[in-house]
Amino acid sequence: MTNQDLIDALREAEAVQFGEFELSHGGTSEYYVDKYLFETDPRCLEAIADAFAERLEAGDKLGGVALGGVPLAAATSVAAGVPYVIARKQRKEYGTGNLVEGRLEDGEEVVVVEDIVTTGTSLVDAVEALREAGATVERALVVVDRQEGGRENVEEAGLEMEALVTAEELLADRD
Repeated sequence: MTNQDLIDALREAEAVQFGEFELSHGGTSEYYVDKYLFETDPRCLEAIADAFAERLEAGDKLGGVALGGVPLAAATSVAAGVPYVIARKQRKEYGTGNLVEGRLEDGEEVVVVEDIVTTGTSLVDAVEALREAGATVERALVVVDRQEGGRENVEEAGLEMEALVTAEELLADRD
């Protein structure tokens, strides 16, 4: 699948919307990429999972950032035949109280998958939780990089980040 095919799939899922939107970090934007529309669209989810699977190496384990990264990790896990864990944003106050759900061995290499990176805060928090749990995390795969400083923050945390699509590419031929 080409980059343009993925952009087309995101648009066909109506995940790219225009108007005035408030973002989770408090800023506003003229466009919004609705992760729930692309993550619940089977064609789009399959395209993302296949693209992520192509970028994995032998022995990689996936880490999905709760909530948006979980369907991506699950679909990629099936596409690539690799296991995954879930990194929570907050420790739950019942059951095991884990920040990381699933089987994780000390020192295991984990590639984190995330939906959209704006500031990178959620991704960096998840990576810190995984590292605290004993994982080695050096790479992150994201669907969309909004190019608003997130990559720099993620790289500052010692991660290599690869985006399937950047905001520039996604908005290049906006009607």
